[in-house]
Formats: sequence, C-alpha cells, structure tokens
Amino acid sequence: MTDLPLLLEPEQLATLLPLENTLILDQSKADCYAEGHVPGAIHLDFKRLQLGVAPTPGALPSMEDLSALFSELGLTPDTTVITYDDEGGGWAGRLIWALDMIGHTRYAYLNGGIHAWRLADLPTEQTANQPVASDYSVTGFQDGFALSKEDILDRMGQDTFAIWDARSEAEYLGDKVISKRGGHIPGAVNYEWTRGMNKENGLRINDLDDFRELLTSLGLSADKEIATHCQTHHRSGFTYLVGKILGLNIKGYAGSWSEWGNDDNTPVVTGRE
Repeated sequence: MTDLPLLLEPEQLATLLPLENTLILDQSKADCYAEGHVPGAIHLDFKRLQLGVAPTPGALPSMEDLSALFSELGLTPDTTVITYDDEGGGWAGRLIWALDMIGHTRYAYLNGGIHAWRLADLPTEQTANQPVASDYSVTGFQDGFALSKEDILDRMGQDTFAIWDARSEAEYLGDKVISKRGGHIPGAVNYEWTRGMNKENGLRINDLDDFRELLTSLGLSADKEIATHCQTHHRSGFTYLVGKILGLNIKGYAGSWSEWGNDDNTPVVTGRE
C-alpha cells in the first residue's frame, strides 16, 4: 500500500480511500461518530486506552487488556492505523503513543480530525462499521517513549532535559487545583495544548515551522529529551504527537499531574518561576 506520512491531510486521505490493510480509528465522542465519520472508520472509545486506576489513571492498561482490545479492532503487525478524534488530536495522539509503546510503527494522524474533514466538505457516512477481529499479542512495552516519575526526578535540573506541561495556565500556576496539590514540576514549561491548533482551520496543527521556532524559544528544542504531561496524559497526547511530527525527542509521562500532584514527596512550584 501507499506509505502514509505521519501528518495526513484530509484531502490526501480522501483521494486514497478505500485503503487496503488499513484501520481507520475514530476516537470522537459516540454521538459525533454517529453524526458522520470518515468512510470506513471504526469507533474506538478513548477510555479503553487508559488504566483508570489511581495513582496513575492515565497509564496504559495491562498487556493482556491491550492484546484483547487490538485483537477486537483487527490490528495485525502489517496494518496501518489512521487515527483522528473530534478535539484536535489529544486522544488520537495518545493512541499513537500507545502504538509506539507496543512497538507498532505503522500509523498516521488525520490533521484536524473530523472537524477538518467536514470543513473540507469531504464525504462522511453514518454506518457503524464493525471490525474484523484478529489475534494480536502485545508482548512488552518499548523503551524510549515514556518516562516515569522516578526518571523525571533523576533528570530534573539537567541542561539536556525539559518538561512540556500541556495543562491550562491556571493549573500550572496552582490557581486551579485538581490533585491534592496544585502547581507544576520545577523547571516545566507551560504551553497549553489547544494553543497548538488552528480553530479557524478545522483544528489543524499550527504551521510546523512556526511551531518549531516557538517551542525552541521556550526551551523545548531538538537537542533535549522532553517529557510531556497534563493531568492524565490525555491533553499531552497532542503535545506528544506534535513533538513526533517535529522530530523532537519527546516522551510521555503517563503518571502526569494525577500522580505527581498527589505525591507528598515530589517537588512542586506554584506561580511563575
């Protein structure tokens, strides 16, 4: 089949459909999927890719649960996954992170998701497509795509390490407290995730050259190892995706603030540094 770019434009995909050996996964809300989706897309409830258990609800489910899920969806080692959602890439980016974690490297993100698709006036369907099950086995989690709380504590203060906090400014400053403690990890840079998408252009990702320049000015540059997080590694699914598209050495901190902010022993900063 045609090799797909990581960042796939709606108009590009429309000219290629239908695609063989390809799984199009729609992670929009159920009512949005029912209203109309990319032809051939299968709905995936985004909650199925979260552990949902304290202290790290944003961690991945077990390998057994992931094996069952991806078998249900019909994934094979040769399948290309095209993913999108209805929010500009948070859930879709998290799925790409999950695929990286299980060692599946064939994937693409539909830029802007269903909003960009509809804005381009491309055909949709309302049929609830059903997958053809496979026998997919997740045998381990790959290194190089995630950092733990302990990893971040070990790296804090190093010139070659940076943290991209994708939460709101209020959460970052500690004005809005969701966990036991508010604030942010010392040294973390705050760039709220939705600022990275163009609301006038179907939630497509902002111009990539401008985005790279902006992130570099914030200290999130290509020469650093970057951890990204939010509250449960949902919003930071988008920032992880952006980092991959820009070629950054970016890794997801799945524990995110739900773990860090509920641990009495982790360092926390409030206000601006």
